[in-house]
This record gives sequence, structure tokens and C-alpha cells, in this order.
Amino acid sequence: MHDFIERITAYIHWALFLLLETLSGFLLFQYNHYQGSVWFTQANAVAAMVHEWEEVALAYLRLPEENAALVRRNIVLQQQNDLLRHGNLPTSLLRKGDTIASFTLPVNETGEAYSQIEARIIDNSVRKRDNMLVINVGSDDGVAPEMGVVSGTGVVGIVSAVTSHYALVMSVLNSHSSISCRLRGTEYFGYLKWKGGSPLRACMDDVPRHAHIKKGDIVETSGFSAVFPAGIFLGRVAEIKNSSDGLAYELEILLSTDLANLRHVSVINNHSKAELDSLLSQ
Repeated sequence: MHDFIERITAYIHWALFLLLETLSGFLLFQYNHYQGSVWFTQANAVAAMVHEWEEVALAYLRLPEENAALVRRNIVLQQQNDLLRHGNLPTSLLRKGDTIASFTLPVNETGEAYSQIEARIIDNSVRKRDNMLVINVGSDDGVAPEMGVVSGTGVVGIVSAVTSHYALVMSVLNSHSSISCRLRGTEYFGYLKWKGGSPLRACMDDVPRHAHIKKGDIVETSGFSAVFPAGIFLGRVAEIKNSSDGLAYELEILLSTDLANLRHVSVINNHSKAELDSLLSQ
């Protein structure tokens, strides 16, 4: 106890000094307009700087969520753009924002409806002959084989197998991948295939020779399968070549999606797929 009192006695002058400094500062800024305004301005500037740092930190933490929302929105806008080009967008959809926000859109004149399941890529490859990727959603989330996987920039691949919480996706960069596609603004269609090499290049086969094509033309999903709705961006024509038999064109496509730098995707669930598959199997 004696040592404690000695310590207080030894430092009491510092405590008294700080108390008097605080009191004098309070009196100075409280009763002097100029000094008070200076203090108020500087204090606000410091507080604003701290809040700015806090907002930057919080914004960084929100990036995954915001990126996923942008992916969903971009896919919806691609679908709506295709409907507008073909005059199939229902007037009720144009009026009701809640229909758009639900991300369940009729995408063609047959009334097929698609919804999206958000996912994150947890494993990926782009340098192999048959590239696959793994996403963090599975059968418990409503994912099933043969569902399409897309990003905000275009097609990613097709679900190959699922477990309860994960799904294996056959990437566009896979030698077995074949996606029905068309040249935007035309009815000329073919199949998008990857033949190795650059992860940013693929080929569109079976394009008729009477088709009018130029570099830069947009290639998109055709909607001829139950996997992808029509109008999802695939890429642009980079080169126009003859097929090996000379009966058609083979187009080199610059892919819109860089799969090497992809994190957030959406799985496309076609609610009419089971009915269509049952019909086609008869």
C-alpha cells in the first residue's frame, strides 16, 4: 500500500498538468469563437478522414457480394436485350420491377422460365486439354447435372456432376464441350468448341457459306437447347476461315469470358427442362 501511494505521489503532478491542459483547452475553444471554429473544422476533417478509411475497408469487404449482384444483373440484362431484339419481352415485365428483381425471366415465346443460383468458383483449370472447375453449390442448393453456368461476361460451362454441396462443371475450355450458338441478329447458327491453345479463343463450326460474316460480329447462345437461354454473350468473331471440307465456315471466336480470372458465377435453372427432356426422349 505504501508503494502504491508513493507511485501516485510521484506522478500526481503529471496528472494535474494534463487535467489543467484539458480544462484550459475546453475554456479556450468554448468561449473564443475563432479558436472554437478552428478546432471544430480540424476535428471534422480528422473525423471525415477516419470515416473515409472505414468506408474503404467496409467497401472492400462488400466486394464479393456486390460482384455477385452485378453478375446476376448483367445476365438478366443480356436476356432482356435478346427479348427486345426479337420483340418477345412481355409488357408486364417492362412495367414490374419486382419481376426483374426476382431474376426469373421468361426468355422466349414458349414461356420457358429460368432462374439463377449464385455460386463461387473454388477450383479451376485453363491449361489442360479437358478443363473442369468446381463451384460451391450442389444438389442441396437446387443444382443438377446439365445445368448451364454463366458469369456476368458470358458462358462458363455446363454442370457435369454434383454432390450435396459442390458441383463439377465442364468448362467451355474442354475438348468435349459443344455449345449451340448463333451470330447475333441472324439465324445462322453453329457450335462453339475449344480445340486447345489460348484460353481466350474458341471456334464456331458449321456456319453456312452463304452467311454474311465480318470480324467483330457478336456470337451468342442460340437457345436451341434447354441448357442456356438465347442471347447469352459468348464472344466476337476474330477470324473467318474455311472448314476442313470447304463446305462451311469455321470462325475463330475471341471469348468474352476470361476463365482464368473468374470467381463469381451463376447456375442457370431451366424450370421447363425436365418436361422438354421427357418429350425428346419419347
